Amino acid sequence: MFESLSDKLHDVFRKLRGESVLSEANIADAMREIRIALLEADVNLNVAADFIEKVKADCTGQEVLKSVTPGQQVVKIVHDRLVELLGGGASELKFEHKPAVIMLVGLHGSGKTTTAGKLARLLTREYQKKVLLVAGDVYRPAAIDQLEILGRELNIPVHVERTSINVPAIAANAVRGAADSGTDVVIIDTAGRLQIDETMVQELVRLRQAVQPDEILLVADAALGQEAVSVAEHFNRALDLTGFILTKLDGDARGGAALSIRQVTNCPVKFVGIGEKLDALEVFHPDRMAGRILGMGDVVSLVEKAAQAIDEKEARDLQEKIRKAQFDYNDFLKQMRQLSKLGGMESVLKFLPGGRQIADAMSGVDPRHFVRLEAVILSMTPEERAKPELMNFSRKKRIASGSGVPMDMVNSLVKQFETMRKMMKHNGLLGRMMSGGLSDSTPHTSFGSWLSSPAPLSRKEQEKKKRKAKQQKRDRQKQRRKK
Repeated sequence: MFESLSDKLHDVFRKLRGESVLSEANIADAMREIRIALLEADVNLNVAADFIEKVKADCTGQEVLKSVTPGQQVVKIVHDRLVELLGGGASELKFEHKPAVIMLVGLHGSGKTTTAGKLARLLTREYQKKVLLVAGDVYRPAAIDQLEILGRELNIPVHVERTSINVPAIAANAVRGAADSGTDVVIIDTAGRLQIDETMVQELVRLRQAVQPDEILLVADAALGQEAVSVAEHFNRALDLTGFILTKLDGDARGGAALSIRQVTNCPVKFVGIGEKLDALEVFHPDRMAGRILGMGDVVSLVEKAAQAIDEKEARDLQEKIRKAQFDYNDFLKQMRQLSKLGGMESVLKFLPGGRQIADAMSGVDPRHFVRLEAVILSMTPEERAKPELMNFSRKKRIASGSGVPMDMVNSLVKQFETMRKMMKHNGLLGRMMSGGLSDSTPHTSFGSWLSSPAPLSRKEQEKKKRKAKQQKRDRQKQRRKK
């Protein structure tokens, strides 16, 4: 969601390259452009002004270190200030009581019910907590149904009282039951509204008094921008919030809420939602987010994701195969599927320094390309997959026919596979990546560049492309005649 801001900041730093010193003139120009970039990203006006003043004070008068350009110096200063703006460090949840009670509050449509499920999954899987979900949105029956469905999917119990509309009493009953059953954490999903109203706020105040929660987390839609900050201030005054969960951070919003909400309310962002799936909730790390905004990547998060998605034994076996030059199509298929678990090549690249530009270049790649590649490998016999050297013209022809792809695609797969196999024989790169040895200095292999290359089009797709080109030509001619 910070792509526009990242691009503008990148342009600012690029202009500073080649300067021998940081002067008041070039710093003033850079600060003006950074200020505009922040405001266009919907950052709060006062927050942006305060940020610029601090960065300017840090930059002015500093000498450029040996072998460090002014652009790099400013990047370091902006990075440190961004980390401070975003909260400094990750903020942990408080578990002072047993059971610990977490209230989720927010406007209608912010994603509270789904976030309750995501948070329950995170606490169960990564914190090893026994969790109880409480259906506190008694005004919307669909919310109760949704929470029950999430509970069944996650195998987590849900406390429901469909005949009562007394939310504080429902929550108090749930907490008492949780204490008796040895539950560690109770998550209460509360009702939202299309806009803030006093009735809703007072119900939440009574709920807080009834259960004395350890955490009151506002679930805020990051796409709301400055409105999200206004909502946060209102809830904070009424409830004394302990933190935020920002949802829809994977969308195309400008990101101002994430940069403003911490500074305006003095409450930390604790988690961010990065997708619709139940595993798409992450602990918010200000330093990592600052790195992503400035194009420095986030290798630590990538390695953490890889550790969760990739089987350690398989990684060791693969590394040994690469060392012995025994990498085959079965291993290649496993790597494609593991890459899919990480969100695909584009998702992985965005975690690497400078990788977003490569990912953007891949955005036009047909996602069906990877499905076709898998179909090609699955059309091989077990012997062919285990012994790549058996591949010949007649086998390729049969595989192309069996997988329904052009012969060119099979040839491309075989050629690129052999190239990658030779590279792995020399340095064992992929094995190190899959065993957690990835770093920002890791060189690129042909694997990524090949996966990003467009697949040969089928005859039907070629004809469709030709028809589209002819129609576009006719439209241009028609426009010229009108002029």
